[in-house]
Formats: sequence, structure tokens, C-alpha cells
Amino acid sequence: MSETIHDLIIVGSGPAGYTAGIYAARAQLSPVLYEGSVTAGGALMNTTEVENFPGFPAGIIGPDLMDNLKAQAEKFGTKLVRDDITKMELDGPVKVLTDGSGNVLRSKAVILATGSAYKEIGLANEKRLSGRGVSWCATCDGFFFRDQEIAVVGGGDSAMEEATFLTRFASKVVVIHRRDSLRASKIMIDRANANPKIEFLWNTEVVDVLGGDNVTGLKLRNTVDGTESERAFTGLFVAIGHSPRSELLLGQVNLDDEGYVKVDVHSTRTNLSGVFACGDLVDHTYRQAITAAGSGCAAALDAERFLAGH
Repeated sequence: MSETIHDLIIVGSGPAGYTAGIYAARAQLSPVLYEGSVTAGGALMNTTEVENFPGFPAGIIGPDLMDNLKAQAEKFGTKLVRDDITKMELDGPVKVLTDGSGNVLRSKAVILATGSAYKEIGLANEKRLSGRGVSWCATCDGFFFRDQEIAVVGGGDSAMEEATFLTRFASKVVVIHRRDSLRASKIMIDRANANPKIEFLWNTEVVDVLGGDNVTGLKLRNTVDGTESERAFTGLFVAIGHSPRSELLLGQVNLDDEGYVKVDVHSTRTNLSGVFACGDLVDHTYRQAITAAGSGCAAALDAERFLAGH
């Protein structure tokens, strides 16, 4: 265990973590930010054009936005570590964290910004055929489905964005939704409806993914009358939302029924003194890059005030 006791360790990157790093570094807290070994930059690293982040009227590619935030955090003195935190002991005045390399660190305050992960449908063959036709990232894997007929499951903005992007490669993209209307924003719905390569399959759910070594089709069920059918597809993109990355926090900070960290009203304070949470780890209402960045700012300010009082 290092003898050094840090003022602040930030666990997680993305808009929330990097913004917390910017504000904490400017407050002379010498923050150490663990970006994650694979998930550095968060979900926006798998996003194409971000059109609604203030300050970019022409839009900006998700990875470019994260690179800008990262560079800004570094500029002011945030120490970035490309590793995961694998264990946290958050009770008590000094928090003890262990990273993936086995280093044990101590800190007076911790900001949790671990974000969220893609939700799975929960089918055995979905997991088995992951990387062999089943994907959760159109920008990562869309290129491999050129001139093929593929399916997207979901009804929100993420599903519409995935479907629209995939039309660059696929001959047809079929959006499968368990209801008869979408929950996506009007602009995303209009964009998808205007795309001749996109077809909608309403009141339908996926009950199995078919194929031996690769995806060959889907078994579908009508949610109204229960009838089942099969349809040939060579790819399935799952876009049904996210789950908070709160596994390491079980039994430590208070979580709600969906696993999101509970914070005090109008603050980022958790139930543990010196522990703050922000971004998609706490927000299942707005889930926007700008709201995540704003809560990262708030977490850094809350941590600064906490440390000033201790």
C-alpha cells in the first residue's frame, strides 16, 4: 500500500469523470483519475456525431469530444491512469482502492463516475454469438455487415442512431420494437422514417438468436397475439438501454432498485462521507452527455468543499 494519501481519486472517465478532473485540478486538488483499461472515455467513444453538446454548432464526433475533455483535464494537472479500479473500501475517513495492476491507493475523497454498460436481452445464444453477428456497437461493427440484412432491437434514441448509422453499410435495417410506438425523440424518429433502408417491425420481441458459428436469423414473438416466427438476419444490434456500473459498490453506498447510486437532493453526496457520485451512475432520467458533464462539475465542487472542511 502506498504511503501517500491523495486528496481525491476519480473512478471513471467519460463526460462526468473528465469534467470532474478539470474542476478538481483547477481547484489544486491534484486528482488522480482512473479512466478504465477498456472503457476509457465512456459510452461516447462508441458514438458517431454528437449534435446537441453546447458549443459545437456543427456537431462533433463522440471520441473527439472525449479527447478534448481528456486533454483539458490533463492540461490543468489531472493525473490519468489507464487502468480499472477492481476493489473499493469506501467507509472511514481514508478510502482504500485497488487497481487492476494490484496497486493499493488511499484517498480522503472519491468521486464515482463509472457510468453504465449496455443492457443485454438476456438470451443464451445472444451471449454465445457475441462478436459473431451479435453486437452492441454499430460504430464498432457496422462495417462487417456491408450489403447484408440486419436487425436492431430497441425503440429509443440509441436504437434510432444505431439503425441510421448502419444503413451506411447494410442493404436493409429492420428495427424490432416490442411496442407499437417509439420512445425516441421526434427528430430521431423523423430521420429514421425518412430512411428508405429502415423497416419497422412493431409489437415484436426477440426470443432466440439462431445460428451455429454465426448469426443466421432470429426467432420472433408477436407481443399482441403470442405467435412466433423466424426471419433471416446476419446481424443483431442490441440497443435497449444501459445498466449502471455499480457492482463494486454493493453493500457500501446506497443504491436504488435499479442499481443507480442514490445521492442527496441537489448534490452529488452519497451516504458515505467523502464519497460523491455523478454521471450515468446516478442519472436514469436525462442520460445526456451535457447533464453528465454538469454533474461531474458538481461532484468536483462538492469534493472541494468537503476537503476544505476536513
